[in-house]
Amino acid sequence: MNPKNNRETGSPERTFVIERIFDAPRELVWQVWTAPEHVAHWWGPKDWTLPVCTMDFRPGGVWLYCMRGSGGEESWGKAIYQEIVEPERIVFTDTFADAEGNVNERMPSMLTTVLFVELEGKTKLISQTQFASDAEFESVLAMGMAEGSTQMWDRLEAYLRKKTEEQLGV
Repeated sequence: MNPKNNRETGSPERTFVIERIFDAPRELVWQVWTAPEHVAHWWGPKDWTLPVCTMDFRPGGVWLYCMRGSGGEESWGKAIYQEIVEPERIVFTDTFADAEGNVNERMPSMLTTVLFVELEGKTKLISQTQFASDAEFESVLAMGMAEGSTQMWDRLEAYLRKKTEEQLGV
C-alpha cells in the first residue's frame, strides 16, 4: 500500500485497480474529472502537462488529450465515454492515438470505470482498468502505469486541496 492511501492491485482478469480517499466532497471531485479546464491541471504523471484536452462529456462523446513530458515527448490519447452516471460513475474506453484522434492499433485499448464514493464529506475514488489480453496488461504495466497513476492522483490531490482552499477563501 502506498503511504498516500492508494491501494493498487492487478489481477488474473487483466484489471488494474487503484483507489484513494480524497479530502474533498464528491461534487468537487466529479467536477474536476469532467471539465477540461480542471483536468488540464492534474491529468498525467509528475512533470507532464496537458496542452490539449477537448472533452465531449456525454455517452458516445470523445475526449482527446495530449500529455507532454518535460523533454518535449508527447503521448496522445483518445477516450470514448461509454456510460456516465452523475456523480457516481464514468466508464470510458481509452486508446493511444495521434493528434487527429486516429487510434494506434498496435497499442493497448483499455476499458476504465471510475467510481466516486461519498464518505462523509470525503470521496473515495476507485479506478478499474481492464485489458483485452495478458500481453496488453503486461505492456502497460511495463510502461509505468502504476507509477504514473500514483503521480497523477498525487497531482489530483494537490489540485483538489487548492480548489477547496479557494472555495473556503483560505
